[in-house]
Formats: sequence, structure tokens, C-alpha cells
Amino acid sequence: MQEKIKAKIKESMLAKDTLALNVYRGISAAFTSEVMAKGKTPQDALSDEDCIVVLKRLAKQRKDSIEQFIKGARQDLADSEKAELLIIETLLPKMLGKDEIKKVAEAKKIELGVTDKSKIGILVGAVMKELKGQADGSEVKNVVESLF
Repeated sequence: MQEKIKAKIKESMLAKDTLALNVYRGISAAFTSEVMAKGKTPQDALSDEDCIVVLKRLAKQRKDSIEQFIKGARQDLADSEKAELLIIETLLPKMLGKDEIKKVAEAKKIELGVTDKSKIGILVGAVMKELKGQADGSEVKNVVESLF
């Protein structure tokens, strides 16, 4: 994943696409920060799973910023963040839809023997672990709640 980002930086430079270049450089810096936080040297590489975690964090930051800019009546800044978010989302794996999440949730519900709402947190956690980041947490929570 890190090599892919480095290639994207080079492509953006050659295409003179400043928006994409800034986003990819930011992603690269976030990867380096994550490596450093894990106590390794900047030359070490992150696993693809760790890279996806970092990308999801960056996407969430952009979504939060968009929301705040819209509340603050700063549409120009919100549009800029939306453009960055679109670039980040192209790097993320495809997220599962409600139907796929529901199939996994129903199977986990039977497997764990969850019958009442008091164990909904356990079920959500098990489904999230099973999906390994292929679905948004709030989406999973909504689907699991609809099972009861």
C-alpha cells in the first residue's frame, strides 16, 4: 500500500495535480507517523491492514471536518474537504452493503446464541471482528439492532 501511495505521488507530480499531490503526501506522512508511533524507524513499512486503518482515520477526519465547515457556513472549505475525501475513498476497500452485513450478523447471532438485546454489544463486536473493517461501525450497529 505504501508503494502504491509513492507511485500516486509521482503520478500527481507529473500530472501537475496539486490537490491529489497534497492528499497523497498527507497520506504518506500519516503512514510515517503511524510507523513511528509503533516504535519503528521511518524506513519501515506498515502492513496493508495498518495502512487501511490509517486511511479510514483520515477519511473520518475529513467527514468530521465537512460537517463542521457546513455548520460554520464555510461551503468553500467543505468542498475542499469533500474533494480530498473522494481521493482517500478510492484507496479504501469496497464497503459491504446492508444485505451482506445482515447475513454475517444473522450467522453470528445464531453462532453466539444471542437472544436478547442485553448482549447486543457483544454481537456488534463479533460482527465487526468478522468483517475486518469492510463495513462502517455505525452501519453494523444499525443492522444488528434491526435483528431484535
